[in-house]
Amino acid sequence: MIKKILVTGGAGFIGSTLVESLLKDKHDLTIIDNFDAFYPKAVKENNIKGFINHPSIRFIEGDIQSPVLMEQLAALDFDVIVHLAAKAGVRPSIADPLGYQDVNVKGTQNLLELARRKKIVQFVFASSSSVYGVNKNIPWSEDDHVLQPISPYASTKVSGELLGHAYSHLFGTRFLALRFFTVYGPRQRPDLAIHKFSSAIMNGQPIDVFGDGSTRRDYTYVDDIITGINGAIHYDQTMYEVVNLGNNKMISLSEMIQVLEEVWEKKAIINRMPEQPGDVPVTCAAVEKAKRLFGYEAKTGFREGILKFKNWIDKR
Repeated sequence: MIKKILVTGGAGFIGSTLVESLLKDKHDLTIIDNFDAFYPKAVKENNIKGFINHPSIRFIEGDIQSPVLMEQLAALDFDVIVHLAAKAGVRPSIADPLGYQDVNVKGTQNLLELARRKKIVQFVFASSSSVYGVNKNIPWSEDDHVLQPISPYASTKVSGELLGHAYSHLFGTRFLALRFFTVYGPRQRPDLAIHKFSSAIMNGQPIDVFGDGSTRRDYTYVDDIITGINGAIHYDQTMYEVVNLGNNKMISLSEMIQVLEEVWEKKAIINRMPEQPGDVPVTCAAVEKAKRLFGYEAKTGFREGILKFKNWIDKR
């Protein structure tokens, strides 16, 4: 069934990958992005250049904080909102907590208001594994309702989930909060570790490694995340769900660097740095719920995903 879908943050890493997937299914798409200066505009323009002129796409450059944009969107019809736009990053949020609150919380409420006004039933929200904070109950389960975020970014994602619950309860908006676990792959943001470390290793430059390398992450390949988002777009049972999208496997920072060295066939020059505030020591997703609700299954192993990422870098 062809749907009319609004994708916020559609020129970003995950957003542009999702848009390509949705185009293959012949959906009618409206994409919003404000080309935030967090990283160069040219990177996002490159992400969307292959489909920006597609007849099934309407692209709007705009900010989800803007009342003018909301009125513009109110004149259009949508079946689904996929809300990926956000100020991203744990460490930058510590320096700019108010900015993160404005975009990630007020911007999300603006879109929920749009859904309420337009009676848009389906709202898919990009949440984050960071909402769990420092949680010793490994793997992290959606049934663990004690969330103790340790960064402003993480707290804004908790706020988004709770706003969604209120709108679902009051206004009948089906709200699906997807907690992404360390997404990587082609188009990954240049500030994220795998992309940043790969560039440094390629160019013989040192990489800053915070801590002793024992921190572990549940790295999830972007195509697996897209499969989960597609599942949420078509989910039509309960009205509110929080769902992990991860790989259910942990890779230490040292192991990640070792795989990068093997794939790039160069040794990393490591600059040891102290641990950073806001970082958590481990992330690991329980994914049984995603499998039960969406048929979700992460199929891409870490080394395979890194090889695909390298192929993308080489083609560029």
